[in-house]
Amino acid sequence: MSNTVVVGTQWGDEGKAKIVDVLAKDAGIVVRYSGGANAGHTIVFEGKKFVFHLIPAGILYPQKLCVLGNGVVIDPQALLREIDSLTSRGIDVRDRLFISDQAHVVLPYHFHIEKLEEFRRADRSVGTTMRGIGPAYVDKASRRGIRMGDFIQPDIFMDKFQTNVRWVQELWSASNLDRSEVDSAIDTFVAQYPEYVELIQPFVVDTPSLLHRHITQGQTVLFEGAQGTFLDVDHGTYPYVTSSNSTAGGACVGSGVGPNQIETFVGVVKAYTTRVGKGPFPTELQKEEGDLIRTIGDEFGATTGRPRRCGWLDGVMLRRACFLNGLTALALTKLDVLSNFDEIKFCTGYTFDGVTQQDYPNALNHLERAEPVYEHFVGWNENISDIRSYADLPQAAKDYVDRIAEFTGVPVKYISVGPDRDQTIFME
Repeated sequence: MSNTVVVGTQWGDEGKAKIVDVLAKDAGIVVRYSGGANAGHTIVFEGKKFVFHLIPAGILYPQKLCVLGNGVVIDPQALLREIDSLTSRGIDVRDRLFISDQAHVVLPYHFHIEKLEEFRRADRSVGTTMRGIGPAYVDKASRRGIRMGDFIQPDIFMDKFQTNVRWVQELWSASNLDRSEVDSAIDTFVAQYPEYVELIQPFVVDTPSLLHRHITQGQTVLFEGAQGTFLDVDHGTYPYVTSSNSTAGGACVGSGVGPNQIETFVGVVKAYTTRVGKGPFPTELQKEEGDLIRTIGDEFGATTGRPRRCGWLDGVMLRRACFLNGLTALALTKLDVLSNFDEIKFCTGYTFDGVTQQDYPNALNHLERAEPVYEHFVGWNENISDIRSYADLPQAAKDYVDRIAEFTGVPVKYISVGPDRDQTIFME
């Protein structure tokens, strides 16, 4: 196995964690390189369900090393909750989990700033997960962020923290807002801070150097993307995006590994399309079909619990994701969910004011007016969850898979036909 990036090709929730889990058995290290606890990566192994928000999915393999890279923003409370949850289930992360000393910290005031911003946007709110991610990245770009290397040094941390707290208090006062809730959250955090440092400090290291050493020694690295291509702050449906680069290029910036060290780029695509929160969605299904996909596919956010909006697979956005990420392979997930439909649609273009085009528009107002152009496929109407060979799939399912590969120009190498690790078809 070569060093590999696994990235979502849609608006997140594509099933990246399952593909990472499947591929991690052949890797030495698994690295998260972007996002924070706004991610919700779900794995089902031997009937047991695990949901990860920060820790890389490779932690389920006892001998694998896992890294939270410098591009991740880390909520200490969420991190410790996740570690405790894994420990209670018999999974030891000691000497296997490493956190970049350059990763920025999500602090209690970030949550309150995000709530304030969403409230002020009113009907133009983005629909964030309210995990403080955006404000943490704002602080990073504004050069007032606090990094993990600062966090584990109490004197340095408290000096920077109190400076930022004063800035937040001034913001609240200038807005004529009641500060009691945010002040209470800050006081609680300060009281718990010594315990946080004691528990987190052993995990914090210089991760780019660690990764370089292991790569030099011949270890392979698997980079676990968070969110999806069209939530990328540069390439997504801005402003309905996340605050980091969730495309494959973010793997280098967010981990400290150079681009010449990565050879394989796997794009995870759901057999249909889903989206959480606001923003344009050309292939969205509003009524019975959308509800059926949501119910069968269990399309509810792993982080927020919000119902996901559902629609047919959008080949136009998928093809754009392929070249934005330089994909060398596709992993098609939840193909089994479509077994319940007599007809399946695949979007191959958009119509704007009577004119059809196959390019994905960057202008939000254009995308909001896009009418999908569909190709129609006959459904297969049979349970495929026990199939482990592409040759054994119904012909109608193979036709659908083959058309996706043909349309995008990228081969489908993996097909998921159920949530469990072993419900995966490996293409020859």
